[in-house]
Amino acid sequence: MMQFPSLAEQAVEQILELSADIQIKRRAALKGSTPFHEMSAAIAAYGEVLELLTTLQRQGEAAGSVNLLTTLVTSRSPRAII
Repeated sequence: MMQFPSLAEQAVEQILELSADIQIKRRAALKGSTPFHEMSAAIAAYGEVLELLTTLQRQGEAAGSVNLLTTLVTSRSPRAII
């Protein structure tokens, strides 16, 4: 079965590509120049967004696990048979 990447996974991939592109461009800039600092700030911002997205992904996975455990626990509770 083929799995499609989630929206968050697609966003992570896109941000990684953008970050890689700007890192390559920054290498061509003169260290200490305004463009170098602007690109450095952009790279740091991409890193912060990646951190946020991966945290949200982990929380979503944890919430899914908690929901699964809750379902398993409640399904094991005794029930009246009619």
